[in-house]
Amino acid sequence: MIKIGDIVTRNKYNNDCLFRVTDIKDDIYYLTGVNIRLYATTCEADLKKEEIRINDEEIMDEIDIKPIDFRDDYFYLPGKILHIDADEDYLTRCLKYYKKVGINAYGILDKEEYLSSNIEKYLKDIKPDIVVITGHDVFFKEKNEYKNSIYFEKAVEKARKYENSYEKLKIIAGACQSDFENLIKSGANFASSPKKINIHALDPAILASIIALTENTKEIDLIETLKKTKCGSDGIGGIKCCGSMFVGYPK
Repeated sequence: MIKIGDIVTRNKYNNDCLFRVTDIKDDIYYLTGVNIRLYATTCEADLKKEEIRINDEEIMDEIDIKPIDFRDDYFYLPGKILHIDADEDYLTRCLKYYKKVGINAYGILDKEEYLSSNIEKYLKDIKPDIVVITGHDVFFKEKNEYKNSIYFEKAVEKARKYENSYEKLKIIAGACQSDFENLIKSGANFASSPKKINIHALDPAILASIIALTENTKEIDLIETLKKTKCGSDGIGGIKCCGSMFVGYPK
């Protein structure tokens, strides 16, 4: 018997992705991706229970993490990151990632539907150089609609109204299968998902880190930067911009 909290895979998709059962109502199982920012619903017959500890490092953090290692006479001030996430487990993992690479990051847990109402307060309180607006999403192909993209879009619009300079505030928005085109139109520097695919839980954090660790006088290599995310340019796209790190002398 499969219960809430169990880790499962879906037989329909050849058991290719890990999910956590978050709720069961009227024989419908509500699932959240373990490594992908995706919601799903299905029946018990579609599920296979996996005997896996979800805190296993080899499962939860598959991406190589390299800390800052500056060995010259300059000092470095990486960009400040505000990471707003609708998933507590993902937020914890992303904050752990930022800490390992030596970046000053602030995490806030907030549901997708409340983002636009709260984001201006968060920005005023933290005053970040980079804001990540993420959580879960899904594209319903048969209906041609998204579960949470509209909430991300409204939050991006509010953030861009707060700071209209694409260089002073870099915005990274979206989750699995999100409405890439409208997120970019709303004012995001980077967004998911150009090919309406799933993205890894850490992809927004990886992108934010690269921007935070690139000098503010240097334009990031857009193509090479996107290649460093787990899902590449099929999962996240964006516009050219400079980094957010200041460099000083002497150390």
